[in-house]
Amino acid sequence: MSGASGATVWLTGLPSAGKTTIATALAERLRDESRRVEVLDGDEIRTFLSAGLGFSRGERDTNVQRIGFVAELLASHGVTVLVPVIAPYADSREAVAKRHAAEGTPYVEVHVATPLRVCSERDVKGLYAKQAAGELTGLTGVDDPYEEPQSPDLRLETDGRSVTESATALHTLLRERGLL
Repeated sequence: MSGASGATVWLTGLPSAGKTTIATALAERLRDESRRVEVLDGDEIRTFLSAGLGFSRGERDTNVQRIGFVAELLASHGVTVLVPVIAPYADSREAVAKRHAAEGTPYVEVHVATPLRVCSERDVKGLYAKQAAGELTGLTGVDDPYEEPQSPDLRLETDGRSVTESATALHTLLRERGLL
């Protein structure tokens, strides 16, 4: 593949696993290499593209499919699209992967495999604290399901690994796949 080809890199994992942090670090590195890159952050997408959607299984699926559509569209135009989005259900992620395959657009699934204990300690957005206090229900991985990828292209164990190390591991995979 030429350097102009795009790809979608989906980073799935629990809340506060480090998905957005790793995606942002990798995006910075790719921009430094003069590559076209976009980060489709789950929180931003919820604010703009999926405003009004709740967190039922169907609404989560709709959100994932919308993000997958936009990611594939950008990737098909030569952009490396980093998607740090929980996408808790395997069938939703599989549908996005199949859409990419049908369009001939490279798709890479990365499981940011941070243990629940570490995620709840990080608690970047205070979600775990709210859930523990009874102010929040439906927290992915706690009282709502998270279906871990069975065979992701890369499983990033972030506990005890720096953001730079995680971003470098992902960069290496993309290079090995001919996507950079």
